[in-house]
Amino acid sequence: MTVSINSDIGESYGIHSFGNDEALLPLVDAVNVACGFHAGDPVGIHQTVAAAATAGVAVGAHPGLPDPVGFGRREMALTAEEVRDLVLYQVGALRAFLDAEGLALSHVKPHGSLYGMVGRSEELMDAVCDVAVRYEVPVYGMVGTAHERVAARRGVPFVAEFYVDLGYREDGSLVIARRPHATPPDLAARRARLALTEGVAETDSGTRIPVRFESICVHSDTPNAVEVATAVRGVVSTN
Repeated sequence: MTVSINSDIGESYGIHSFGNDEALLPLVDAVNVACGFHAGDPVGIHQTVAAAATAGVAVGAHPGLPDPVGFGRREMALTAEEVRDLVLYQVGALRAFLDAEGLALSHVKPHGSLYGMVGRSEELMDAVCDVAVRYEVPVYGMVGTAHERVAARRGVPFVAEFYVDLGYREDGSLVIARRPHATPPDLAARRARLALTEGVAETDSGTRIPVRFESICVHSDTPNAVEVATAVRGVVSTN
């Protein structure tokens, strides 16, 4: 199994910089670029795309909810049509900058609470797949959720993810804090090694659950993201 590493980047606004984007680019295979709703502004998106082009990594869209104050981590009551248009709007914005740099859109990966919402609702995930079908790109998501089920039904290529800087609950859902926190690199490496060699993840209660994935995500906005990505790259390279 060939496993890639992806990272959510471009989550800054104007003069306010967040994340470890520049240092992460040499360590990852694909990036998910914030498209302006939960984070990101036009100049920042363009700079992020240009940096990714120089680094030679695949660039996907990371559309989020229109809630910059909550960083897209507060759920909203949305119809499927609203989700479709929110995602289409943001992917279209990123696509313009990709065109400017001569890059192709690699994939779509919803951000934050939108990721969770479409993972639970097949109707909302259908809306995301509408956009993926339009651009003929895969979607990133979690196995055993509406992400995977709807993508399979719609014939959309699906890239399953595993997270080393977030905890898992027994039902396979992620434990997501409102504020980013540091993950010890040795813990991230252990999680990656356990998932790669045994196909399991340890939950917050100490039990083990099966996991299946093609890509490992490392969040750029965590304080020690570079150390985590370095540790995970070492594990991926030797397994």
